[in-house]
Amino acid sequence: MLLAAAFGFTATESAKIEREFPNTGTLTDIGGYSLNALSVTPGPNPDLPPIVFIHGASGNLRDQEAAFRAPLEGRAELLFVDRPGHGYSERGGPENDFPDGQADAIARLMEKRGIAKAIIVAHSFGGAIAASFALTHPDKVIGTVFLSAATHPWPGGIDWHYRLTALPVIGWLFSHTLVMPAGMMMLDPATRGVFRPNRPRENYLEDGAPALVLRPETFRNNARDVANLLAYVTRVAPRYKEIKSPAVIITGDSDPIVLANIHSTGLKRDLEHSELIWVKGLGHKPDYVVTDLAIAAIEKLAGKDRDLQAIAALDEKRLAAENLTQAQAE
Repeated sequence: MLLAAAFGFTATESAKIEREFPNTGTLTDIGGYSLNALSVTPGPNPDLPPIVFIHGASGNLRDQEAAFRAPLEGRAELLFVDRPGHGYSERGGPENDFPDGQADAIARLMEKRGIAKAIIVAHSFGGAIAASFALTHPDKVIGTVFLSAATHPWPGGIDWHYRLTALPVIGWLFSHTLVMPAGMMMLDPATRGVFRPNRPRENYLEDGAPALVLRPETFRNNARDVANLLAYVTRVAPRYKEIKSPAVIITGDSDPIVLANIHSTGLKRDLEHSELIWVKGLGHKPDYVVTDLAIAAIEKLAGKDRDLQAIAALDEKRLAAENLTQAQAE
């Protein structure tokens, strides 16, 4: 009886989440399955090349759209992608359990959309995909902006629920029964944790729609991604030295999710044509907290003269005051 009730609750809440956050993109067949993306056309006088945005773990295209669409609309063609098995994209085959498979999927989507080359902007888990994209599709990359990227081997492991959910039978049962009620209770504190020590974006739960990840199949896809990441980057990170396209790496010294002194410093070490921007007082969401810096990085990769270190210094002054206010409020 309790099991049936849990299944019913999950199904009901999943349908409710999809009604609240319907698909805003367009599904494109990229060869046996469809990838979902929102394309924003440029204005009459664009000053930037196409930009492709890759979201992180537990995310969907709304996460990056809410951060970047308004300040960039009209300046370039913007492509916000639901990674395979996330948001409203279909999962595809087992190759999409790994970053290089997802990079290939995004490359095929770009071809279908008529985008020959683009600046790639990737947050968190998306950084591993962006690095793989630069490795395997160098002809499609103008440059890459890595935002709190997860790209290198790290000590320890991952949270227990990722490994449990990735299991064939137990994981399916777990995701269809316990995840939804627990996840609904955890959405707000989890969001505050991801942004910490910075103030969460107002209305982020509505704008970024993180609740979409609580749907059982999406939750399992996300778990497989995370469970496979450590072994993947252990194998692939030594090849990053082959990447010749330019990159800007933006990271915070207070990131509670991705260890910047491993991943971001590793990228700087391995990418010949890269610039590392450390921001004091910044957590895991530079896309929202220092959006101006991320946009300046895009502009620099497009050939514009931008002093990223000076912009970061101004952001640090602002964050020092904001973080103090946030800490006092908590």
